[in-house]
Amino acid sequence: MSLPKVLLCGGLLVGTLAAPPAEARFGKRSDSNETSKPVHPATAIGVDDDDDDDDDDAKPDEDENRPQRAPVTVSSSEDSFRSSASDDAAAVILGAVFELLLSGLGEVIITTGTHHGAQPSDDPNEVPLPGSLKHAVPFSFRLGMQMASYSRGTGLDFALGWDLHRFGADLRLARLEVARGATDFRDPNFLGAFHLAYAPIVQDTLRVRGELGVSTATLARGFYVGPSLGMSLEACVLGPLDVEARMQVTPFPYRQADLRAGLALHLGSLMLRGGVHGLFLDPDVSPTARDRLFGPEFGLGFTF
Repeated sequence: MSLPKVLLCGGLLVGTLAAPPAEARFGKRSDSNETSKPVHPATAIGVDDDDDDDDDDAKPDEDENRPQRAPVTVSSSEDSFRSSASDDAAAVILGAVFELLLSGLGEVIITTGTHHGAQPSDDPNEVPLPGSLKHAVPFSFRLGMQMASYSRGTGLDFALGWDLHRFGADLRLARLEVARGATDFRDPNFLGAFHLAYAPIVQDTLRVRGELGVSTATLARGFYVGPSLGMSLEACVLGPLDVEARMQVTPFPYRQADLRAGLALHLGSLMLRGGVHGLFLDPDVSPTARDRLFGPEFGLGFTF
């Protein structure tokens, strides 16, 4: 190779080795004034980094300067408003249901019963209304409660009965609380009677029953059971006002006589009663060692 070619090749080789390394850029020009991004120096395992401590010390300041989001809270006034609104809605619903029940119950009481004040028609072919038959209805059901006041105590009676035109049944229970002898000590005493009834007289304004059954007496001196006879009467006096009378007798093994008389006002199927009650017991079994109890009584009942 000639000397000029040798010198040329040597110069190219020296220039290539002496030139700075080229940067590969795509779509961006190199800026010699651009500062390079600082690189975090490597730290050996187990050695604390002072720069990390500095960064941690600087974080609180950054957190203080950062805006904080306000917590979302629900106003207590909104809660109370919602609670009061729900309570008002529940009260309105309950009030409507209660009013509906009362109106329905009142309608049933007014439209049912045996004493509506209706008069039977003069036409013999016309079917009489149930309200015009009064005591002569084909079927009737009755229940009631009465309270009597005696000189040395009180009595509470429950009655349940039904009539199938002429035949029927009657169940009665009574609780007596009267003072014994000269003391004020009161023992509860119970009287009961169950009768089967037959009505020989059945009219729209009158019903007379004859009754037969058994009676019981649970007294401080023992328990007694005996045959029982009875008779009852119901008669219309004026419109919805009736007169009622009842007698019940037990001849043995203990002697008892139960007499009642009074008035009953029919308000639809509701009845209001008032009258007098006389109870006569054998002194050997009487809770007061007396032979009679007498006093006024008042009560109410239903007849359908």
